[in-house]
Amino acid sequence: MKLWAGRFQKETDTLVNDFNSSIAFDARLYQQDIRGSIAHATMLGKQGIIEEHEAEKIIDGLNTILRDIEAGAAELTEDSEDIHMNVERLLTERIGDTGKRLHTARSRNDQVAVDFRLFVKDEIPGVVKNVLDMEDVLLKKARENLDTVMPGYTHMQRAQPTTLGHVLMAYANMFRRDVTRLEDCRARLDESPLGAGALATSTYNVDRFETARLLGFARPMDNSMDAVSDRDFALELLSALSILMMHLSRFAEEIILWCSWEFKFAELDDAYSTGSSIMPQKKNPDVAELVRGKTGRVYGDLITLLTVMKGLPLAYNKDMQEDKEPVFDAIDTVNLCLPVFAAMVDTMTILPRNMERAAQVGFINATDCADYLVKKGLPFRDAYMIVGRLVNMCTKSGDTLDTLTLRDFRSISKLFDADVYQALQLRTCVNQRKVYGGPSRESVEKQIENLEQFVKEHRPHA
Repeated sequence: MKLWAGRFQKETDTLVNDFNSSIAFDARLYQQDIRGSIAHATMLGKQGIIEEHEAEKIIDGLNTILRDIEAGAAELTEDSEDIHMNVERLLTERIGDTGKRLHTARSRNDQVAVDFRLFVKDEIPGVVKNVLDMEDVLLKKARENLDTVMPGYTHMQRAQPTTLGHVLMAYANMFRRDVTRLEDCRARLDESPLGAGALATSTYNVDRFETARLLGFARPMDNSMDAVSDRDFALELLSALSILMMHLSRFAEEIILWCSWEFKFAELDDAYSTGSSIMPQKKNPDVAELVRGKTGRVYGDLITLLTVMKGLPLAYNKDMQEDKEPVFDAIDTVNLCLPVFAAMVDTMTILPRNMERAAQVGFINATDCADYLVKKGLPFRDAYMIVGRLVNMCTKSGDTLDTLTLRDFRSISKLFDADVYQALQLRTCVNQRKVYGGPSRESVEKQIENLEQFVKEHRPHA
């Protein structure tokens, strides 16, 4: 029998039952649902809304149901529609009419809201841990490649010399912000909707501060209609996960390029590559490509929920049943991608000679050549024009700035002297960039030190 059967004279059509049911996916909330019910029953007994012995009986029954669900010994049925009704059905079957008292002063609206908030709150530390595990890999790789010179790019054109350590720390700092976004999301959702009822609380003397405390929330939400009708905490999570996947996807694209024969800056371990069914020479970066592809899936989860929520008036609407699957999918996708991506990066072989060879062409030390003239007293714009003329000379002769003779240099400007060759060496160009955040060994070591401290402070505690 449906919980609302007293109002209706006809049974719900079986098609509507199937359409309305959410147990196929919200069964995942069983632990949070039972925790919320235990807190609610505890409060009901403490407030005298039900007898203390009834509360104790309900709590014992709920704990038994929790153990049975985890052991696979409790049947969750489509007939009971969702996880909330399934738990209440099991409870009433086991302890009789006392189980029917559990829903006093509560609605499925605040029940599902508290379950969902608890779930998101529970899941965020696991995602953070996976991001920090990725950071550990990047920190190790960056330390190993403090002196691995490579070209830095803008517009996919070789631009200025940098090091692989510097590049890896760029991604590491992106992931660092992802961690703080997730932590901020968790801090903002740390309010309990329980006790909000359907939308207007209850005539019973429920203690929302007590249930918030029992569930580990910082406080109850201030407005009962807001408590049951918004899902901005889920949207914020999906936004943070989408940005995280965007960073992963950019890094994936980088690695795909590096592993191509056109770049050949790195080679993936055989365990994190696949071959071709027809071309025996192929070694494909499928892990990186799949991460890049799954990014669109997480974006889709965010757009799904934004679209569901965009036109809903206060308070709860059945549309909001569509809130959970996108969140479940996004969390699962991110937690699937992070460990395998981290392992792929960890086992990747860097080819430093190829990186340095690429850095030796493309005039990526041209800015340093201009800076050399500026240090001799020339205004930068004049120095820029002179180096532009030198580059033009090189493109015609097939030279690089390093291979020009001193006579060639002095034919354009008498300010050039023999020390120009030292100034144009790639390692000189890199290590003279000692500005905070730059690619010099000293600067990247500081970046690594800062991030190591961050990881230590932000790793979730067991």
